[in-house]
Amino acid sequence: MKIASVEAIPLRIPFTAGGRSDEAVWGKSGLQTADSLVVKVTTDTGVVGWGETFGFAAVAPAKVVIDTILAPAIVGRDASQLEKLMLDMQRKFHVFGRSGAFLHSLSAIDIALWDIAGKAAGKPVYQLLGGSDATSLRAYASLTRYSDPELVRENVARALRDGFRHLKLHEIDVESVRAARETAGDDIDITLDVNCPWSVREALDMAEKLRPFNLRWLEEPVWPPENYSGLARVRQAGGIPIAAGENASTLMDFQHLFEAGAVDFIQPSPAKMGGLTELKKVYALANANNVTVMVHTFYDGPGLLASVHASAALGGPDALVEWRYFDLEAQLYGDAIIPKNGAFAVPQGAGLGLEPSAEVIRDYRVA
Repeated sequence: MKIASVEAIPLRIPFTAGGRSDEAVWGKSGLQTADSLVVKVTTDTGVVGWGETFGFAAVAPAKVVIDTILAPAIVGRDASQLEKLMLDMQRKFHVFGRSGAFLHSLSAIDIALWDIAGKAAGKPVYQLLGGSDATSLRAYASLTRYSDPELVRENVARALRDGFRHLKLHEIDVESVRAARETAGDDIDITLDVNCPWSVREALDMAEKLRPFNLRWLEEPVWPPENYSGLARVRQAGGIPIAAGENASTLMDFQHLFEAGAVDFIQPSPAKMGGLTELKKVYALANANNVTVMVHTFYDGPGLLASVHASAALGGPDALVEWRYFDLEAQLYGDAIIPKNGAFAVPQGAGLGLEPSAEVIRDYRVA
């Protein structure tokens, strides 16, 4: 079963988010479209697999990498030799960088090949990863950044009405976090992702102000994200559990995070750090270091499905899956993967278990 073609398909889908978002790392202030890049890999036997890279402003460079570097290199290769193929690609092209557009692109192809592997075997991907009794997984609503306590109140209340019992904020001011906790009450898990804004000293000062709000974790408080020793200092002295890892790219990055004692929760992002082939290795490393994996999943397509399958097979009963709490104009899988009462159904079909809508791809494809 050889790879016959690789097609990178950019999509742009309008969304609302319960009010205008503030400027955040994934887009400009007031962003109203979600850009994504899905990848279609077809074998010479006609089996099709789907993958996804990290989106937004990262779409254009990833498409160039796929079209001009990776697709020509993997067409004709054996799709069943997945791990060997991924290692060959990393070694062959490591001089172009071990993160960013190249690894994002390779991640999408890896996810598509796992989809193909599951379809060829007639099994869902979670079974290929070791199997699971879980038929559903808890989700947390990952809100945009509003920088407006009243909008935070409104959208926390909206997420609670939708059945979520776990929330993620992206706020960087104390009053917005206070508004979320007051609205949610004490029984709701709240996490806070601040996207690397502070020095170590600033992060410690903010942690002192944030401690009264009983955060489940404080995510990426330190700039730069690879300042693992600084992150470890915040973990040791800040009094709030620390999460990080969405900006880690290789297995060695995760090993360095563990060696530094920097995290309570590790957050590999399968559409950024090598796909499921590398993600399963991070789970093994995390288990050896007694660190909980919470997969980063700020996307809605095959990358999300990959996270669900990995979390079901490798994450255990406490696994949570991130749900980007946007109201998209169209969903790539219709209603099939939208959380119900704060939980995802684990897809049971072969491969990733769901096929993207041809109509959505046709209507929202960017030429």
